[in-house]
Amino acid sequence: MWKKASLKPQKSSGNTTSSDDLLNKNLIENVGQIKEDLGDCSDLIVRMIKHKENPFAFAVIHIDGISNTPKIDEHVIEPILSNKFDPASRTIKDELQQVIAVTNIKEKNTFKDILSAIVSGGTVILIDGDTSALILDTKEIESRGIVEPTTQTVIRGPKDSFTENLRTNTSLVRSRIQSPNLRLDSMVIGDVTQTAVEIMYIKGIADEAIVKEVKNRLQKIKVDGILESAYIEGFIEDDPQSPFPTVQNTERPDAVVGNLLEGRVAIFMTGTPYVLIVPVTFTQLFQSPEDYYQNQYIGSVLRILRLGAFFLALYAPAVYVAMITHHQALVPTVLLVSIAAQREAIPFPAIVEAFIMEITFEVLREAGIRMPRAVGSALSIVGALILGQAAVDAGFVSAAMVIIVSVTAIASFALPNYNLGIAARSLRFLLLIVASYAGLYGVLAASLIIGMHLCSIRSFGVPYLSPIAPFNLKEQKDVLFRFALPNLINRPTPANKKNKVRIGKRNEGE
Repeated sequence: MWKKASLKPQKSSGNTTSSDDLLNKNLIENVGQIKEDLGDCSDLIVRMIKHKENPFAFAVIHIDGISNTPKIDEHVIEPILSNKFDPASRTIKDELQQVIAVTNIKEKNTFKDILSAIVSGGTVILIDGDTSALILDTKEIESRGIVEPTTQTVIRGPKDSFTENLRTNTSLVRSRIQSPNLRLDSMVIGDVTQTAVEIMYIKGIADEAIVKEVKNRLQKIKVDGILESAYIEGFIEDDPQSPFPTVQNTERPDAVVGNLLEGRVAIFMTGTPYVLIVPVTFTQLFQSPEDYYQNQYIGSVLRILRLGAFFLALYAPAVYVAMITHHQALVPTVLLVSIAAQREAIPFPAIVEAFIMEITFEVLREAGIRMPRAVGSALSIVGALILGQAAVDAGFVSAAMVIIVSVTAIASFALPNYNLGIAARSLRFLLLIVASYAGLYGVLAASLIIGMHLCSIRSFGVPYLSPIAPFNLKEQKDVLFRFALPNLINRPTPANKKNKVRIGKRNEGE
């Protein structure tokens, strides 16, 4: 229960609104209560309007910086000043709505609704002698313009990306899907931040059960604030303890459109350029929007390269350490003699050498991200060339280990999904430890455990390894290889079973 306009929740046994929470007919008292509850902030603008030709007194209240001040001056205050209202013909609020040139106007009578509207960028009009107020949608928050994607770039394809403005992001998708079946459901998450979150899907294509599950999980989030989509991701993912991502994030509108057309659900929120997509499968993380803008053979080759890069980033150091430590007979003699010559002056075992190089590269990677862009490239050159060569010359590490770690790092950058790359980097250290103690047998055992873990994961009810496990022959046309677009007749697993066909006559079924 809210006592008057207080922002602190009070204990109450019921959900009904008390009389103390309602506006009264005294304009001065209402304005004073709003000022008190908002701490009489310096950016709170209160304009009192009263002139001789108008029998009514008004108060126009908004917060400077998050509301459109020119719009308020021109379309709200000016019409009030230039019109004389006749209370005998109709209610004053009806006359106000006729002269105010704002699209979205609501009528509320509680301090709770009024305060919520003001702090979110709306404008409130209080009328002396009236126990309700008009709330106008005048929100305008400064945001950067639409630029090229920074983390998911493509050679051929659209160059626009999402911004921190929620409505801009939804409009980028609506401009591509001009269908009345596109649905957008909104909610507010965060007791303090009151962050706007919207769920987008295509009715008739998305599975209603998945849409309902997404809404239920979002509504169960009880937290003070949501600052970025990663906060939501941590609450709604099926297995938070898994290193593999079960929720996909993207800053590309065309990627969101493609997933919506396949029956998935997109989650937008204000304040971040990243949109969440659910459900997600393991094979989906290797796909890029550019796969569909290139020739089918090029798209297939690129996917195979990404899959190979994932296994290289995951297994290369572990396999090298296992073979050098436990399985020298598997290494060709000439290569083994060369590696032995390099390691002759190295004082550390292979596992320690590998950990030194891996940790050093991770530190360089993190430093490159945090450093200013002007010196970030210089740091990469110093770390990769000078430091690596100096370490070899000083006898700390062998040249072969530098090559292995460098190839592993390059392979991790080839993955289109950053979270998947983090998973490979995390598991790489575990595989290194197992390889140093049990050789290739330990690597094989660890791989079986990882495989069983992947088989057990679900993303909003969809098997993570789908359509490989369980195997679905019809969906193999867009997994490892990408067939020609005319051959991609059926939508993948998450789509509504009643609308699986996306090419040809819809009423003929599959």
